[in-house]
Amino acid sequence: MSSAPEQQTRRGSRYTGTPAAPADAPALRPGSPQPLGARHHIGPDGVAGTNFALWSAGAEAVEVCLFDDDGNETRYPLTEHTQEIWHGFVPGVGPGQLYGYRVHGRWDPWTGARWNPAKLLLDPYARAVDGDYLLPPEVYGHVRDWPQRHLADTVRDERDSAPYVPKGVVVDSALGAGPGGEDEWVDDRRPKTPWADSVIYELHVRGFTMRHPGIPPELRGTYAGLAHPAAIEHLVKLGVTAVELLPVHQFAHEDHLLRRGLRNYWGYNSIGYFAPHAAYAATGTRGRQVGEFREMVRALHAAGIEVILDVVYNHTAEGSELGPTLSLRGIDNRGYYRLADDPRHYADYTGCGNTLHVVQPQVLRLITDSLRYWVQEMGVDGFRFDLAAALARSMHDVDMLSPFLAVIAQDPVLRRVKLIAEPWDVGAGGYQVGAFPPLWTEWNDRYRDTVRDFWRGALPDVRDLGYRLSGSSDLYAWGGRRPYASVNFVTAHDGFTLRDLVSYERKHNEANGEDNRDGTDDNRSWNCGVEGETGDEAVLALRRRQLRNLLSTLLLSTGVPMLVAGDEMGRTQGGNNNAYCQDNEIGWVDWSLLEEPAWRELYDLASRLIALRRSHPVLRRKAFFSGRAHGPEGLRDLAWFTGSGQEMSEPDWYAPGATLGMYLSGRDIPQRDELGGPVVDDSFLVVLHAGHEDGGFRLPGPPWGQAYELLVDTAREEQREEPGTVHPAGETVALPARSVLVWRVLP
Repeated sequence: MSSAPEQQTRRGSRYTGTPAAPADAPALRPGSPQPLGARHHIGPDGVAGTNFALWSAGAEAVEVCLFDDDGNETRYPLTEHTQEIWHGFVPGVGPGQLYGYRVHGRWDPWTGARWNPAKLLLDPYARAVDGDYLLPPEVYGHVRDWPQRHLADTVRDERDSAPYVPKGVVVDSALGAGPGGEDEWVDDRRPKTPWADSVIYELHVRGFTMRHPGIPPELRGTYAGLAHPAAIEHLVKLGVTAVELLPVHQFAHEDHLLRRGLRNYWGYNSIGYFAPHAAYAATGTRGRQVGEFREMVRALHAAGIEVILDVVYNHTAEGSELGPTLSLRGIDNRGYYRLADDPRHYADYTGCGNTLHVVQPQVLRLITDSLRYWVQEMGVDGFRFDLAAALARSMHDVDMLSPFLAVIAQDPVLRRVKLIAEPWDVGAGGYQVGAFPPLWTEWNDRYRDTVRDFWRGALPDVRDLGYRLSGSSDLYAWGGRRPYASVNFVTAHDGFTLRDLVSYERKHNEANGEDNRDGTDDNRSWNCGVEGETGDEAVLALRRRQLRNLLSTLLLSTGVPMLVAGDEMGRTQGGNNNAYCQDNEIGWVDWSLLEEPAWRELYDLASRLIALRRSHPVLRRKAFFSGRAHGPEGLRDLAWFTGSGQEMSEPDWYAPGATLGMYLSGRDIPQRDELGGPVVDDSFLVVLHAGHEDGGFRLPGPPWGQAYELLVDTAREEQREEPGTVHPAGETVALPARSVLVWRVLP
């Protein structure tokens, strides 16, 4: 079926195949198949123009379409076809030019062929995008409102989509860093924080800056806003070493959200893997967003903060076969996407309608070219890969020898940046925590669940807690992996905020418009006796204590801690655990919280714990604990104690209990300083007590220590005893209900 019947009435004009370039337009030159995308440069005869190159293996013809400021279109057929790449050089076309592609070919959904030249397509290699996707019926390759719904995706829509879709922008090559990026982004300009020393702060560019009173209103919600000294000051005072930005690749809003008057806020719906999301630019969208993003990176680097991007290469915004035709589907559907056994449909390992076919060489090239671009020309320091297990699938199964992982492992640019896997997807066999190869770190959801369960009183014993606190050696002590392979987190963008974790037992997602069906029901939360907001001071005091317990546990655990923006000052989403569509005060950071003493105190504790971690290598070890005795005194580098001050025996690990003492020895740290000398540190005793009643803890005597200085007591609102408070070994100290005590061991 090649087109919709003529009697089908639809808004918008039909695609006519015209207009071609006017007679007086510069003649199209052959150009080059490399590099892909639109590259402005000066030809060998001194004439400036832009080379356009697009890969499409099965297309019958390709046109590059240029648009003026009034939306008038001029089309140039790309007659050169080299190794499946269509290309041509258009003289006189310079930076700021809007463009797209029309790709001709068969319409045969039953074999996966979905070419439709009526649809203007975004260049997958576009460096910038101008405009936004609003998804009217015209942007669908099929007739979206076809009466026979089960056949809707098979009926080709002939209406022109160009008036309704964003366009790519030709970007000034001077905004890049030159070939290889060496001209601008040299290594000594990057913080290059070692993994073991890292503290990650997950934030949303827009949500972090929208309500900040110190950022000028015109810069809020933008890259320039994040680069502002007021934003950076908060990060520096807190002490984090890296920001992990929720997706900043150009993304589109889903149709079901737009119909409800909502928008995609988080951005896990990418459509342009080279383009900074245009809506986050304060300076304009004709390529200026590229320079603005780069200046943001420079400002963060100057403050000693690395930039990690959360990237979504597992699927695109085109969704299932019922989704819009925006880019890859119309360029080469069978080449870019994994198709099901019935090629009319998609293999969906992501839950988002489609999955990129990463084993295809051209798709793998698209991803790695994009990654290198962000490192070399945009200056970023690493990536967190959304649903990384989907990228590691070879044909169907997750394969740690897959082409994607193999290419990353040998790439001289990518293997030296920070690589973080979300080690799961939604397909069969997709849960892969602990399975990624040594080059990778992973979001450790085992850590999240165990720590949440401990503090809500749901752990049957403390066996799993011991592993999580000490770096999760049961998951990562293989093949040369280190404790920093574990990115420890209690909360992330997806789920409750830290404050909501201790205030709600049920999700409250009514504002999302899905009758509270969306979002997980497995929150592992405890509301401290009252659901939601309350004026009960006893409940509020307990919640604040639980927040201090969770923060202290996270920042004192071995591994790489990750905080979520606003958790350090009590940000709430009102119990919404899936705020992906809440681009409003629900999803934005509320900076007025810092004016309230209770939340300022929480921020101060987080800052102090990060500073403590930064000052003591025993709290950020590069190697796993051995548990063996060292030195003449026979001290182990890691020891565990019961509340009675006795070392834990094997049965103690299996016994019900809510108290665990962790002794970290700083005397025998298996690492060397920059000059090759031994690293010696203080020793610490961390006591965690999740019980609902007060207890006591006997401080271990010699050889463990002679005395103990209390640094943190989360049961105290003021967080600290008077400086110099020391308790002798052997003394039984008070252990308040639901508390963390941190002691420095005195020799």
